[in-house]
Amino acid sequence: MAILLCMLSCGGMQGPAPSVPIKPDESGKLQYLALGDSYTIGQSVPADDRWPVILAGELGKAGKATATPQIVARTGWTTRNLLDALEQNPPTGTFDAVSLLIGVNNQYQGRNMEEYRVEFSQLLSKAMGYAGGEAGNVFVLSIPDWGVTPAGEGNRDHIAGEIDRFNAIAQEECVKKKVLFIDITGISRKALGDPSLIASDRLHFSGKMYRLWVDEVFPKVKPLF
Repeated sequence: MAILLCMLSCGGMQGPAPSVPIKPDESGKLQYLALGDSYTIGQSVPADDRWPVILAGELGKAGKATATPQIVARTGWTTRNLLDALEQNPPTGTFDAVSLLIGVNNQYQGRNMEEYRVEFSQLLSKAMGYAGGEAGNVFVLSIPDWGVTPAGEGNRDHIAGEIDRFNAIAQEECVKKKVLFIDITGISRKALGDPSLIASDRLHFSGKMYRLWVDEVFPKVKPLF
């Protein structure tokens, strides 16, 4: 169990943020930046099963050719870790859309919720800056509930309650800045009793789950691209 939980919370600041660069033949396509933690980088799933990659593919099918997403995320990152990474290695250029999904490690580490509010708001401002100053080109996904995985067994109600409170803060900050907030937490809870929605590490979610998220996200963000 300790090894599993370390995969959620022990990412720290271990070198530069992993990212997916723009390929030369994709320079004419829509540019998408995805910011986050293990859920955005796709811990324990193939690269093609990362939800930002799935989303880009769906946009392409809809006639909105989108480059391979630039991903700035690492397993274990809190809002502070992501802020530090963006300060050290800021993305360059302007993006057609920017997504943000962050906070599960703030919850897991028992970090202060008001600290989360301040840092999340700072991240929203940075995301808007990467999107050319346009709040309408930024969207946020709610924090999924890892308590439904085998790693959360025995503490699920407590985890769910805290996740809901962190998400309430994120939604409030999105409303203030007029940023689209998309709730995928309820979808994540479908994994309870469905092993196919959980990754092989028994802590994160599977590509099948990420596709369910994209089913929810796609119609809401398509106009942004």
